[in-house]
Amino acid sequence: MKINIIRIIIMILLIGTFYIIFGFSSQNGEESGNVSAKIARFVLEKIPIEKNEQNLKRTEGIIRKIAHFSIYAWVGFLVMSFFSTYSIKETKRIMISLGIGILYAISDEIHQSFVPDRSCQITDVILDSMGVLLGILVLCLMVKIHNKIKTKINRQNIAKS
Repeated sequence: MKINIIRIIIMILLIGTFYIIFGFSSQNGEESGNVSAKIARFVLEKIPIEKNEQNLKRTEGIIRKIAHFSIYAWVGFLVMSFFSTYSIKETKRIMISLGIGILYAISDEIHQSFVPDRSCQITDVILDSMGVLLGILVLCLMVKIHNKIKTKINRQNIAKS
């Protein structure tokens, strides 16, 4: 029962994340650019750098790439978390999670190609895929650390007995 609740929570988070990605990708070029520009202006106000059009455009580009990478890292983390609730070999879980993340990244870019003033970019698919992989690896590392701590605690408890 407990594992099913965890799966449902993870699935809700994952579907919510896909919904957010879809929403951002549905913005036309002007709307998307305005969001990026607003964030870029905020960032530029916080750092000691000349506030000119070139720095604004460069900052916008960096923010867009960070956004792509980080939200897909979250996707990778969630998908891997979901499949970690099943008795599947770790290698297979990684491959399935990576495949799902990459397929969603591809579908997202294809979706953007139908939105006015947006385009499908292979570089974004690559960046998104790298984010998915990082999310998966972070979860794997967290699980390994958790298991080491758990083993150490169990050994200490056995030694006390």
